[in-house]
Amino acid sequence: QLVESGGGLVQAGGSLRLSCQASLRTFASYGTAWFRQAPGKEREFVAAINWRGGKTNYADSVKGRFAISRDNVKNTLYLQMNSLKPEDTAVYYCTATRKPYSEDVGDFGAWGQGTQVTVSS
Repeated sequence: QLVESGGGLVQAGGSLRLSCQASLRTFASYGTAWFRQAPGKEREFVAAINWRGGKTNYADSVKGRFAISRDNVKNTLYLQMNSLKPEDTAVYYCTATRKPYSEDVGDFGAWGQGTQVTVSS
């Protein structure tokens, strides 16, 4: 089970920090990621982090503005979002895979319910 929090309404240029609490028994062994879905669009990759936290990657659209991290003791995944833009408006989902790392949506079987992020111009 994955539960996201931290979404909300923010002005362009602002920041938000998303959290994802996992109740997966072996969370520390899972690769994890954030995806997002805007109205009328397909779900898209945002950022991924490997099971140890030593490898990360980002979509070009968020590179330099977002930072993914995880705390395996707290079983929590984070997404720090800075310099937010209206085009970042979407429902953000955290997800986990039994693979140590992945960016492929097809590899992810566990999904949260999503948290809405709205960026006003």
